[in-house]
Amino acid sequence: MSENKNPLILGIESSCDETSVALLRGFDVLSHVIYSQLIHQEYGGVVPELASREHETAISRVVDKAFAGAEGLTPADVDAIAVTYGPGLMGALLVGLNFAKGLAIALDKPLIAVNHVEAHLYAPFLEFPELKPPMLSLLVSGGHTMLIDVRGIRDFTILGQTLDDAAGESFDKVARLLNIGYPGGPVIDRLSEKGDPEAVVFPRPYLDKDSLDFSFSGLKTAVLNYTKTKESFTDQEIADIAAGFQASVVDVLEEKVRRAVLKTGHKHVILAGGVAANRLLRKRLKGLETKMGVHLYYPPLKYCTDNAAMIAAAGVLYYEKGWTSGLHVPAVPNLRIYDHSHTG
Repeated sequence: MSENKNPLILGIESSCDETSVALLRGFDVLSHVIYSQLIHQEYGGVVPELASREHETAISRVVDKAFAGAEGLTPADVDAIAVTYGPGLMGALLVGLNFAKGLAIALDKPLIAVNHVEAHLYAPFLEFPELKPPMLSLLVSGGHTMLIDVRGIRDFTILGQTLDDAAGESFDKVARLLNIGYPGGPVIDRLSEKGDPEAVVFPRPYLDKDSLDFSFSGLKTAVLNYTKTKESFTDQEIADIAAGFQASVVDVLEEKVRRAVLKTGHKHVILAGGVAANRLLRKRLKGLETKMGVHLYYPPLKYCTDNAAMIAAAGVLYYEKGWTSGLHVPAVPNLRIYDHSHTG
């Protein structure tokens, strides 16, 4: 274990369409910069080749800006460099990973390779540094929907996960069906405020199964079929469809969390990932606090989506345990979170 209990960690994130850099002293965020690639909006989704080019153009500038906002700190002051090595888009990952390796060599600093999915689990630590495992985590994002029993740092059991579309992915797909913009999560969240969630009732997928897994593909198909019932819809009808869809997703997520709390007995529940920004989901899970005697934790909105602060937070935890990586570590686009329940 490292003797430095309050390390200065540089975090770099480039797994998809956000170029982000953060400096953390322990869990205290000294500087945090996110460059969002708006170029993808016209395509209704992320174009991998364009994403990697944007990262190449932005990363040096974003690193410089992060240090400029960190009270005179320089790269030589950091104790280690934490960087996302997967999962994500191969080209995008390579930009951040290779930049981090170059810095590690130039500065003679240790490199810490971070699993992007695992880093989401630690994002609430930025707001609640006293938070410690064991805890139950609902990770909901564009690429993942998982219920995870977090017993310790890098000590997990996956209780349930999506069998097809992730929750965030289904938000994006439904937003495209309704032609209301990208990314779909924030748009549907805002539009649903104007809609009636009971005007159009969609199925609650996979709730009849005695399982903690998820399946949202059929829900997307149900929305698609409904949009074919008329040639056009009014703004209010579109808002009603969005509200009905969102209510279905949130109902499923809330019920699965309830079941997982009963199964694990955990009193700490964390909500993480991009969909953690959804206001209805936060409200409904907050309601479980009084119903089930649990405590709900979620990060500030800026740490829900892809960001380097959560990468650096993971780096802090790893550094304190003496876990560093060699410079040989590759980018792994399909990297999974390691489930210790499958080991003997």
